[in-house]
Amino acid sequence: MAETLDGDDPCTPPLNSSCRSMPVTPGDILIETLLYCIALLTVMLNLLVIISISHFRQLQTPTNLLILSLAVSDLLVGVAVMPPAVAALQSCWFPCKITCALSGFILTSSSVGTMVLISAERYVAICHPLHYSSMITTSRVKICVSACWSCSVIYNLIILKDHFSQIDMSDSCYQEGVVIINYIPGSVDLILTFFGPVTVIIVLNMRVFVAAVLQARVVQFQIAGIKSNTVTVKKSEMRAARALGIVLLVFILCLCPYYSPSLAGQDNVAAESPAKMWLFFCNSSFNPLIYAFSYPWFRKAVRLIVSLQILQPGSCEAKIM
Repeated sequence: MAETLDGDDPCTPPLNSSCRSMPVTPGDILIETLLYCIALLTVMLNLLVIISISHFRQLQTPTNLLILSLAVSDLLVGVAVMPPAVAALQSCWFPCKITCALSGFILTSSSVGTMVLISAERYVAICHPLHYSSMITTSRVKICVSACWSCSVIYNLIILKDHFSQIDMSDSCYQEGVVIINYIPGSVDLILTFFGPVTVIIVLNMRVFVAAVLQARVVQFQIAGIKSNTVTVKKSEMRAARALGIVLLVFILCLCPYYSPSLAGQDNVAAESPAKMWLFFCNSSFNPLIYAFSYPWFRKAVRLIVSLQILQPGSCEAKIM
């Protein structure tokens, strides 16, 4: 590592091993405030999703259980990842290196895995509606979600093993806590966490799109009085497919810049580009907004939650859908 000529480098630990903060300007304060508001909004919106699906029994469908898993991941991003990331923008001190690094990578992997499960569930619902009830059950979805989170934890413990072994807990300087994934493990992570899942997501959703087009033609034929033996899909299933398709598209667009260093054959240094990191973080804020615009049941559930009607006896049995 090259020596720093300027002795005022804020991330060069002085003799007492403490770390000095960088100068803060009014513009920096405005950006910090905005990012903290985004974190708070992320927590509040995803908490509404979690309460809605957890409280109302009618909403506890296989599709919504996958949305619940994604909302939990997004909520944890707003609680455990965003605030430390804001603090790191103006200070070289990172409060909890191991927790923040591990939580960020685990939540990323679990979100990607959940997106794959959502794509598979929508594929079965649209392309094989007659087999949906037998193939996609609540218990199977719970098992898949549990396996997704467990694999995310194990996978990231393995891929970040070298990083954790190099952490000096006595040194609180942020630069020492930057997560650097070298080329070989970065390439493996690129395939397992980006190329592989994104390919599966795109292929399954293309199949869903083709099936949706065919279903639209069948409906037109039926309206015109032409008989068809093709099984039609419920409008609610099609609406869910469109909404989740938007969620998947936004997720991929937010994920691509994050993996751009690995795509270019470079080491992937977490937190090297705050803009790329925050674009990915903001995906956790976009998801509940997409639900709000796409799902009438979510808007109705939010009204019941905000008006505190969920505190009434028997409110969990309310008809939402």
